[in-house]
Amino acid sequence: MRLPFLFLLLLLFTRTALAQTVSYGNNPSAGAYLDVNGIRLYYETYGSGQPLLLLHGNGGSIGGRADIIPRLAEKYRVIAVDSRCHGRSGCMTGDLNYELMASDIEGLLRHLKVDSALVWGHSDGGILALILGYTYPKGVRKLLVTGANVLPDTTALYPEIVAMMRMYPRLPDTLMRKHIKLMVHHPNIPWGRLSSIQAPVLVMAGDRDAIRNEHTVRIFQAIPRAQLCILPGTTHFIANERPALFRTLLFEFFDRPFAMPSTVEVMRHMAQQMMK
Repeated sequence: MRLPFLFLLLLLFTRTALAQTVSYGNNPSAGAYLDVNGIRLYYETYGSGQPLLLLHGNGGSIGGRADIIPRLAEKYRVIAVDSRCHGRSGCMTGDLNYELMASDIEGLLRHLKVDSALVWGHSDGGILALILGYTYPKGVRKLLVTGANVLPDTTALYPEIVAMMRMYPRLPDTLMRKHIKLMVHHPNIPWGRLSSIQAPVLVMAGDRDAIRNEHTVRIFQAIPRAQLCILPGTTHFIANERPALFRTLLFEFFDRPFAMPSTVEVMRHMAQQMMK
């Protein structure tokens, strides 16, 4: 009776080892390409259920979400994308802009016949998520936006960050120069466009983010159906620094009914109860 037990242990160990060695961002069994807007866009899909689109930050890729994708795939159909000129996706001559990159993502959602997706976009991915919110409203169900800005100047980012980015012409790597140049000159999203987003949005940032807290708050205030979350003791990389807390907040936002409670209404109700 001992041999079958040992065999089961070996099988369990083998499956666990295989799960731990999934090459996210370079996984032929989960990856595919889509020809869109003159490039080949690379994406990978995992799990089943409500579609959850993952959009990485500047210079990132699908592989940067290797720690969280398995947990998300337990609940959702995860669609992880390499933005154009990132990861395994194709690039083009000339400069990048967020509107074109968002158009790539819209093309992917249409190709996959995704009618309404949950979206988590970080940094540049958060910018893309906001753009999708007003250019492709039917394609998004809820938006979780972390560390995003809608302007590229010191009203949105701290001066030290802007100064570092403006040194991009000195970078030896051509592709990296393209990435940083994008952040120096973009985005330039009119505040009025944010007011047209109808999907529920959770606007999140670290209290020591690269994005000014007041800019994050203004984004929250500009979106009609929005919630705000500033995580204490965190930087621009909140999902890496507070992974358990971040997952909890993500699951609660995506899985629970959206709410915009009013302190005034609560106090009015309390006053009415006291008057009885």
